[in-house]
Amino acid sequence: MSEDDTRTGLRCLVTGATGYIGGRLVPELLAEGHQVRCLARSPDKLRDYPWTGEAEVVRGDVTDAESVGDAMREIDVAYYLVHALGSGRDFEETDRRAARIFGEQAKAAGVRRIVYLGGLTPVGVPEEELSPHLRSRAEVGRILLNSGVPTTVLRAAVIIGSGSVSFEMLRYLTERLPVMVTPSWVSTRIQPMGVRDVLRTLVGSATMPAEVNRAFDIGGPDVLTYLEMMRRYATIARLPRRLIFPVPVLTPRLSSHWVGLVTPVPASIAKPLTESLRHEVVCHEHDIARYVPDPPGRPIGFDASVALALQRVRDAQVTTRWSSASYPGTSSDPLPTDPDWAGGSLYTDRREMTVDASPEALWRVIEGIGGDNGWYSFPLAWAVRGWLDRAVGGVGLRRGRRDANRLRVGDSLDFWRVEEIEPGHLLRLRAEMRLPGLAWLEMYAEKDDDGRTRYRQRALFHPHGLLGHLYWWSVSPFHSVVFGGMARNIAKAAAKNAPGGVKEPALTR
Repeated sequence: MSEDDTRTGLRCLVTGATGYIGGRLVPELLAEGHQVRCLARSPDKLRDYPWTGEAEVVRGDVTDAESVGDAMREIDVAYYLVHALGSGRDFEETDRRAARIFGEQAKAAGVRRIVYLGGLTPVGVPEEELSPHLRSRAEVGRILLNSGVPTTVLRAAVIIGSGSVSFEMLRYLTERLPVMVTPSWVSTRIQPMGVRDVLRTLVGSATMPAEVNRAFDIGGPDVLTYLEMMRRYATIARLPRRLIFPVPVLTPRLSSHWVGLVTPVPASIAKPLTESLRHEVVCHEHDIARYVPDPPGRPIGFDASVALALQRVRDAQVTTRWSSASYPGTSSDPLPTDPDWAGGSLYTDRREMTVDASPEALWRVIEGIGGDNGWYSFPLAWAVRGWLDRAVGGVGLRRGRRDANRLRVGDSLDFWRVEEIEPGHLLRLRAEMRLPGLAWLEMYAEKDDDGRTRYRQRALFHPHGLLGHLYWWSVSPFHSVVFGGMARNIAKAAAKNAPGGVKEPALTR
């Protein structure tokens, strides 16, 4: 890139802006004076991000050549930050096709550089022996490097930052299990990297010289085993020393279920991550420093990265989370407004009542639902539903909330996702638990014709086949306890937490 380009700012396309890294990269690019366009399948998910008004958001999908081509127009640098995390049998072919489309459209549009964040692969290990996850990331990198557009492939191992999937896995395993029987991969050497340095490297890669077309290993200054990472985390978090006993009998599949049981990370995501830890992932060069120099004091070390991430969690300042992206295999279909649109049946459960509080007080309870605040209903019923969901590979209740008090469109909320939010009035959640159909939960804060505050609640279910109908009728006898109790307790909490009311803590799960 020329000096004029870096002075006036580049036009950057960011894919994966609804994900963990993409959602953090956009404001970093904007802060450097670049113009940013985001390509998203569901632009509404970016509506409430604090930087949305400064960036252009367009609808599209990396597997759709036309939408990618439209998004590439007048772009200087295109960031490729999407990857199917082993979410289906054909995920490698999907990744392959998407990368080819991206490279072809970038070349046709005259894009001057592609920047791709991939995975660090072990040296000397045949590609066929790699996990499908790492193998696919390596292939995507090759496709982009061969696209005819100068490409920077950044290969990172474990990324440590508040809300990252690797950090959440490490955090929950260490905090919840003072004594652990662990898989053998806890003895594998890893070179973790702080998310701040990952973002700094991504931003700096935009201005590489045109002749650079290669992959770079990137990592932090520390090389540790996973066991050492857990023990150092315990020290930083001021936890008692953890007793850890590695055993060779836990296969990647079994250990992924173990991770899914203990942490918020479901087995379907934990499996490709744990498979990737079978081999040592350590940087074998640091050539990136020629183009993106290390800051004074060198990159942030593991201990400092963990301390920063923990502080962000404690201060409720987690800007993006691993669950920001849609959970693989769940539906993103919008709420049907007409049963005929969905092919017939649409079951509903409606609750409505007057609340002795202002709409504002009621809204505070509605927006604060879930996570540590609970669901204002029969706690055991919610817990059992969460356990059952995790038993069949779902997300369960452990994803919690990004922020204890505020929600935005696209946020994960236990086994729901925020599909729509009208501040002070409507919260619509779409179910992401395993179901034989599609489900939504709506909560409204309103005023009636007499000026009284009304709470309105609606649960909707569109069944898939006979199993879906049977599911609804099998659980409907419990709705009066679960949904009826929720409505009553939300109204009660709003009244007691309103000015002049008797304060009480939220009901927990």
